[in-house]
Amino acid sequence: MGMLPMLAVMLPVLAMVAAVPLGARGAERLTLAVLPIGLALSIVIAVIVQLTQAPILYHLGHWAPPLGIAFRADGLSAAMLVTTAIVVAAVAIFARADFGTASGAPERRQAFAFWPLLLALWAAINLLLVANDLFTLYVGLELLTFAAMPLVCLDGSRATLEAALRYLMFALLGSVLYLLGVALIYGAAGTLDIVLLRERVTADPPVILAIAVMTAGLLAKTALLPLHLWLPPAHAGAPAAASAILSALVVKGSFILLLRLWFGVMAAVPLPDAAQILAGLGATAILLGSVAALRETRLKLLVAYSTVAQIGYLFLMFPLLAAVPGVSDIAAKAWTGGVVQAVSHAFAKAAMFLAAGIMAARFGHDRIAELGGAGRAMPVTLLTFALAGLSLMGVPPSGGFAAKWLLLSAAIGAGQWWWALVILGGGLLTGGYVYRVLASGLRSGGAAVPMSTPVTWRRDGMALGLAVISVALGFLPLAAFGLVQVGQLDLAP
Repeated sequence: MGMLPMLAVMLPVLAMVAAVPLGARGAERLTLAVLPIGLALSIVIAVIVQLTQAPILYHLGHWAPPLGIAFRADGLSAAMLVTTAIVVAAVAIFARADFGTASGAPERRQAFAFWPLLLALWAAINLLLVANDLFTLYVGLELLTFAAMPLVCLDGSRATLEAALRYLMFALLGSVLYLLGVALIYGAAGTLDIVLLRERVTADPPVILAIAVMTAGLLAKTALLPLHLWLPPAHAGAPAAASAILSALVVKGSFILLLRLWFGVMAAVPLPDAAQILAGLGATAILLGSVAALRETRLKLLVAYSTVAQIGYLFLMFPLLAAVPGVSDIAAKAWTGGVVQAVSHAFAKAAMFLAAGIMAARFGHDRIAELGGAGRAMPVTLLTFALAGLSLMGVPPSGGFAAKWLLLSAAIGAGQWWWALVILGGGLLTGGYVYRVLASGLRSGGAAVPMSTPVTWRRDGMALGLAVISVALGFLPLAAFGLVQVGQLDLAP
C-alpha cells in the first residue's frame, strides 16, 4: 500500500508519454480510459488514510531521507487527490465537444495538444500533493506551469498568446524566488525533507529570508492580490475546460505548497505577524476582487475576478493557526475550514466556468447584459451557475457555508473578530455579482436565443454534477471532515 502515492503520480505520467505518439484520437481515448483508474486510486488512498488515521509513506528506492526521496499522502493530500481526480474527469468529458475527434474526422492541432497537456497537469498536481521534499515540489511546480500555460493559448490568437506570456512571466518569477529559498534552506539545514526540516530549522536570518522569498514566489503562482494580474487575462480567452482547470486546481497547487512550508517546515517557528500580513492580503483580495467582479461586463472575466476574491479566503486560516499553534479546537477548525474552502471552491468554480463556457458558446458572446432568455433556453446551465454561486456565497447548507462557518468560528475563538467581518462582507459581495448574472439570464429576451453551438446533456451534466458536489459537501457531518486533519497538525511520519 505504501506505493500508492507514487502510483498516483506515475499513472498520468505514463499515460501522457503514451498519448503523444497516439495522435489526437488515441490520446483522447487513452485519457478517458485512465481517468476512472486514477479516481479509484485516489479514493483508495483516502480510505486507507481515514481508516488508519496515519499518512501513507513511501521511500523511493527504499532510501529514507535525507539520502532518499519520500512520498507522503496525508489527509490533505488524500482529500485533494480525490478532488483533482473528479474535476479532471468531469472537465475531460466536458471537453470532448471541443477537443474530441470523431471517427473518420481529421485530427486537429488543438485536440492533439489538449489531452497530453491535461494528463501532464494532472500528474503535476498529484506530485505537488504527495511529494515530501522541497526540490521535488519545485519539479512539480515547473511541470504544472508548463502544462497549464499552453492550455491558455490553444486557439493561437494574439490576445491569448499575450495572456499566456504574462502568466509565464509571473510563474517564472515565482519559480526563481522559490528555488532561491530552497537553496538557502538547504544551506542552513542540510536537508530538504519537510518532516526532517521541521526538526532542524530555527528562526535564523537565512531561514527567515528563505521563507520570505519562497512565500513571495508562491503568492505569484497562487494569484493572490496584488500578484493576480496574470489571472483575469488568462481566463478571458482560454477555453472553458482550461479555465475550469486553472481556477479549480492550478492555483491550489502553489497554495498547498504554502501550507506545507508554513505549517510543515516552519511549524516549530510560528510567525504570527507575517501571518497577519498574508491574511490582510487575503482580505484585500476578497473585497477588491468582489468589487471588480461586480463592475465587470463580461461573464468569464466576472468569474475570473471571483476566483481572485475566493482565493483570499484561503489565507484567513494563516493567522488563526499561527495564533494557536499545535493541536487545539481552534486550530482544527481553522485548518479544516481552509481545506474545505479549497475543495468546495474547486468544485464550484469549475462548475461556474463550465456553465459560463456553455452560455458563451450558445450566445456567441459572454456579455452579461445580453444574456436575456438564458433561463428559458438553457435552464440547467443557469441552475448550475446558481448552485455554484450559492456555494461561493456561503449560503447554508453548501460546502462553502461549512468552510466559511469553520473559519468564522475559529476567528471568533482566537479573538480575531475582524476576519469574521471580512467573511460576512465577502459573502454579501459575492451574492451581488452572482445576482447580476442570474437576473440577466432570467430576464425575457426580445428575440430567440441564438444557437451558435448546441448544448448537449453531457456538457450540462458534468457542470451540474460539479455544482451539486460543491453544495452536497455542506450536508456532510463535521466528523466527515476529520480526514483533512490526519498527519497535518502533527507531522510525525
